[in-house]
Amino acid sequence: MKALVAGGAGFIGSHLIDALLEKGHQVVCIDTFVIGTRKNIEHLRDNPDFKFYELSLCNLEEVNKIFEKEDIDFVFHLAANSDIQASASNPSIEYANTYTTTFNLLECMRVNNVKKLFFASTSAVYGEKEGEQVSEYSTQLEPISYYGAAKLGAEALISAFTYMNSFSSLVFRFPNVIGPRLTHGVIFDFVKRLKQNPEGLTILGDGSQSKPYMHVYDLVDGIMKFSIGIKEGVTLYNIGVETQTTVTKIADIICENMNLKNVKYSYTGGRGGWKGDVPVFAYNLDKIHENGWKARWTSDEAVAKTVEEVI
Repeated sequence: MKALVAGGAGFIGSHLIDALLEKGHQVVCIDTFVIGTRKNIEHLRDNPDFKFYELSLCNLEEVNKIFEKEDIDFVFHLAANSDIQASASNPSIEYANTYTTTFNLLECMRVNNVKKLFFASTSAVYGEKEGEQVSEYSTQLEPISYYGAAKLGAEALISAFTYMNSFSSLVFRFPNVIGPRLTHGVIFDFVKRLKQNPEGLTILGDGSQSKPYMHVYDLVDGIMKFSIGIKEGVTLYNIGVETQTTVTKIADIICENMNLKNVKYSYTGGRGGWKGDVPVFAYNLDKIHENGWKARWTSDEAVAKTVEEVI
């Protein structure tokens, strides 16, 4: 097939492109390098099955020209503002990069009769559930960040476009995804700061924030597995790991890997790291497990593997 990967120069998108090309598919990538980087796709420059367009997905007319030109079979939508802290003081970032991008891609699919979609959603749509295991069947979706709200709005658009146009849409709600090519997040930040100052580390919140961390290789494996033969309508899965890792444990793993002894941690205090942060989170993964997929690495293992890869 010919796949369009929106946000393909990003951390997750670039790994997905590698997997699609390895399976013999053609890939068209759209990105603006706001969060993604040229380095992530530099190795694909001479691949005849890869084509890149530097273009904002907010430009509906120009995006539609690509659909008309490329004869797309499947859209993988990973374009979003994935740096939640960045939009805390500027919600318009989410409106443009997370919500509007979704509408424009769906409209281009409708106009050009493209029927298959994968959408990268997030655990942030659930909001703060005090560590309760949330499932796909939860009726209380109460995001507390602008990012989570924009993703939930995008899911609603997908539901309507799918019904009205007989799409086959696969939606994954991700946890924290980590691995090589990280561009931001707690591991990226801690490593960078410890290289600058190996004697001390400031940790947002009280360090007890506990979330599931999933390796990008596991995530891409799940996307590839469930994108085959998706049925008409919306198919929704939580995808992730059954365990969680605290922020302090992440700092410990990084210090151990960097062979740093007696690093002094200082905490800013409070339950969450910032306004809109969900301090404790846990998934119910029964549905995806029952359908034959399970992560290879636990949360702690994914963190340790990522730290080794990043360093």
